[in-house]
Amino acid sequence: MNTQSETQTAALVVAAGRGHRFGGELPKQYTALAGHMVLRHTLNALLAHSGIDVVRCVIHPDDCDLYETAVHGLDILSPVLGGATRQDSVRLGLQSLNNQRVDKVLVHDGARPFVSLRVIDGVLKALDNHPGAIPALAVADTLKRGHKGVITETPARDGLFRAQTPQGFRLTEIIAAHEKLENEQDLTDDAQLFEKLGLGVALTKGAHDNFKITTGDDLMRAERLLASRFETRIGSGFDAHTLGDGTFVTLCGIEIAHEFGLVGHSDADVALHALTDALLGAIGAGDIGHHFPPSEEKWKGAASDQFVRHAVDLIHQRGGDIVNVDLTVICEAPKIGPHRDLMAARVGTILGLDQDRVSVKATTTEGMGFAGRCEGIAAQAMVLVRLPL
Repeated sequence: MNTQSETQTAALVVAAGRGHRFGGELPKQYTALAGHMVLRHTLNALLAHSGIDVVRCVIHPDDCDLYETAVHGLDILSPVLGGATRQDSVRLGLQSLNNQRVDKVLVHDGARPFVSLRVIDGVLKALDNHPGAIPALAVADTLKRGHKGVITETPARDGLFRAQTPQGFRLTEIIAAHEKLENEQDLTDDAQLFEKLGLGVALTKGAHDNFKITTGDDLMRAERLLASRFETRIGSGFDAHTLGDGTFVTLCGIEIAHEFGLVGHSDADVALHALTDALLGAIGAGDIGHHFPPSEEKWKGAASDQFVRHAVDLIHQRGGDIVNVDLTVICEAPKIGPHRDLMAARVGTILGLDQDRVSVKATTTEGMGFAGRCEGIAAQAMVLVRLPL
């Protein structure tokens, strides 16, 4: 994100709601969607737009831990704690942007993860000529008004639209509107503030996929939509190193005391080498030797986590992400069991994955082969990667 411009465009993501209509133990914005929380999908969609310079979330005070999990590794501003109502939360978030040199602000729902670059473009462009702008879709269905389960009226649908977000405004003007109408707590979106003050709000083209996840059915729709936009790839990797002089071996980035050490040009971490090859293989990007030739002196003694991070960066550059990894270390000694949780946590940190998406196991060869004779240690890795079509 560009933070050097004289004035900036900010996205304020409203994620302080409790989601009572959604049901379940978690607020909807923190519910899992294809391996990540809904909020993270929303933030990634906004961060992908080059015209948005800074992003900030407004969250509920009880959700700080969930929020930190959702945004881990993302380049966004620190969150703001919300108020008693949505309107209070938005006002607090807007006021917090006053010291960020922000001119335009986009207010977006945290549970609306499929906003497209085109929708954002339309809102930002409209702000060049209007004080406010919102994406919307014309109502296509016949509307009915009812009372006690009986139709009382069929309103005309001409000129009616379904409002979406992000809703765009000039920061100073929308803050002033919130402060002037602070006591009107029955408003459901920010455009209503401008309407009450007689300020024009432009309608821009919305998108059917830019829906808000409100119910369990919405979440199922979101899962189907994501599945149609991505393909899954499987990658496998295998590596082996001999044992030689030393007092420890490095496995999954963890030093484990041993009567021998692993021999290799880097730190000889067979587990991370196998994982690197698996990640590279999933995207058809060659192998570890192609990217980090053992003949190059600069890799002598190098920590292998940088090899893994390079492979992860290549996946992210293609718009992909890692779903899960499964690592198996093959050796007679040292014993892996006492270190397994620490190894899995280290791999999760390197990959940016929750620990339940990282499996580290160990096995022996029942005394057979080089591993059975304690001449070396081997590892194999399997990964599942999701890439956009």
